[in-house]
Amino acid sequence: AQFEESGGGLVQPGGSLRLSCIGSGISFDDYAVGWFRQVPGKEREQISCISPKPGDTFYRNSVRGRFTISADTAKNTVYLEMNNLKPDDTADYYCAGSRLDWHCSGYGPKIYTGWGQGTQVTVSS
Repeated sequence: AQFEESGGGLVQPGGSLRLSCIGSGISFDDYAVGWFRQVPGKEREQISCISPKPGDTFYRNSVRGRFTISADTAKNTVYLEMNNLKPDDTADYYCAGSRLDWHCSGYGPKIYTGWGQGTQVTVSS
């Protein structure tokens, strides 16, 4: 399994971005896909997850109501729509997959694999 992120950039506070995560070598019947973010000096944190087959999703409290995760299984792509962005959302964003986090319980990055290079999101005026 391998995943590749895109869609990051510079946006003003209150703005929006849509990140994309393309998976290769996987089937969404078998994997949950998570979005994570990391800032220098801090641990990578899970912010969202989608498991298309059971239809489960997960959102970290800090992004719930602002971010929306979705999947296009025909394209093997997961999207993260980010609205009302705040400076605290500035980070490198990563996606990865997990067979173990089947119901998107938010177990964190240790059980995810296939990490991409990340895409940078900067929220600043």
